[in-house]
Amino acid sequence: MARRCVLTILLILIVESVCAQLRFAYYDVDRLYDTEPSLFYDDTEFTPEGRYKWNSTRYERKVNQVVAVIDSLRCDAVALYGVESEQVVRDIALRLKGDYTYLHRTINSFDGMDFALLYLADRLEPLHAEAQRAALIIEALIGRDTVNLVLCSDSRFADLHIEELIERHPERGMLVAGKLYDLDATAYGLHDCLAAAARRGQGNRIYRGRWRMRDRIFTRPPLCGHEGAVVIRREWLDERTAEPLPTYRGNRYTKGVGAYLPIWCEIE
Repeated sequence: MARRCVLTILLILIVESVCAQLRFAYYDVDRLYDTEPSLFYDDTEFTPEGRYKWNSTRYERKVNQVVAVIDSLRCDAVALYGVESEQVVRDIALRLKGDYTYLHRTINSFDGMDFALLYLADRLEPLHAEAQRAALIIEALIGRDTVNLVLCSDSRFADLHIEELIERHPERGMLVAGKLYDLDATAYGLHDCLAAAARRGQGNRIYRGRWRMRDRIFTRPPLCGHEGAVVIRREWLDERTAEPLPTYRGNRYTKGVGAYLPIWCEIE
């Protein structure tokens, strides 16, 4: 009887330990525009009459490709960059196999590209979200802990956002993700979850013929249970070059999902 009780307690502890992890991904979907002209910025190139002949058929194909990539990640939360509107995010969320909720805010960028967060509501709970310069900042509850989630596309502005959040909430955990390969993470005590993968020559885009870890995930304090990984699938790569297959090469439509691969880590 005592042995059975001990085994039961151990099982509960193991389950709680597994459940405590949050699998988080960041994915630049590489300019996923809708087909409607914007009133606030020039997106005429990505309309049916524009330079790229961006029509509903091409839009639907790319949405379905992005959905297939996200489904394969099996993550609890996926931060997206490069979506033009809430309609785009809604179209993605509705086709996913997982029961994802989404959060979207307009960033007011010159090219119309926004951030969004797809998440499983029983694994992550956004408490507050605010669009900032080149960033979306989310206060979220993960388990019992409140964490500041910073999604940013420019290190110059990430510095300001991170510094302000640390001053305001020095005790709070932080998760930072985006196009931040040149961010001085050590200045803020951030842990680079993909540093080991980058040292091994892995990357999520090809730059001058080599893999480069263009996008990064940082935590404060170190929260990554694993070093992180780059997700590479054959069907997302150009069979001829073994590189990420972009949607366009110059003006030529190549039917690819995009030039960047998603990155992920597990948060304890």
